[in-house]
Amino acid sequence: MAQQEIKSFDEFWPYYVEEHSQPATRALHFAGTATALACVATLAANRKWKWLPVALVPGYAAAWIGHFLVEKNRPATFKYPLWSFLADQKMFGLMLAGKMEEEIERIKAEEIK
Repeated sequence: MAQQEIKSFDEFWPYYVEEHSQPATRALHFAGTATALACVATLAANRKWKWLPVALVPGYAAAWIGHFLVEKNRPATFKYPLWSFLADQKMFGLMLAGKMEEEIERIKAEEIK
């Protein structure tokens, strides 16, 4: 998909899926997001509120490794930080439910039309 100005999350999602074409990238995102969520839960349970921003580090570190070393592309976070964060959560949920591959095929089929 050519990079154009994206104006909605619905437009962003297919772009995001395409930028995460390699299973290794998706696995790194999943591991990073799971680790970040575990950090958030642990910090919240221990009432260490000031450290919550640090919980983002493992998620972004794993994701950026996937982009720079596996996909060889630039993370969408740099241009679309909110939509990228929301898409990470959506992909995590789809992967957890075992439906991400189905979503990839759906996006590919829509691109052909």
